[in-house]
Amino acid sequence: MREFKRTDRVADQLQQELAVLIQREIKDPRLGMVTVSGVTVSRDLGYADVYVTLLGDDEPERIKENLAVLKRAGGFLRSQIARRIKLRHVPELRFHFDESVVRGHKLSSLIDEAVETDRARHGDVAEGDEPEGQR
Repeated sequence: MREFKRTDRVADQLQQELAVLIQREIKDPRLGMVTVSGVTVSRDLGYADVYVTLLGDDEPERIKENLAVLKRAGGFLRSQIARRIKLRHVPELRFHFDESVVRGHKLSSLIDEAVETDRARHGDVAEGDEPEGQR
């Protein structure tokens, strides 16, 4: 069984704390419905890459605006994390947009489209007609 590294534990704790802090403490009206989808921490705990998703917004300018708001709030978030988590050095926060959700929706829609075209193609066979091997 794989043992969890310290960086994994710190990343999980950071993800939980940041999710709460972003929702409750940042009062910027430009910030949309942001969710923290993941955090990775460097081996020396010097920086943390925070991956966020935006609920309902895929527009590049909205994404950039939300990332800019989070970047400006980075110092505040670090100070709040320092109060909540016992670490010698709180990692520098770097925010990134997590495209996996958008990519997943695109793949899902492509699969649905392929299933529909397959049904339409095979739907041309009359209902009473069965394929050769099933009589």
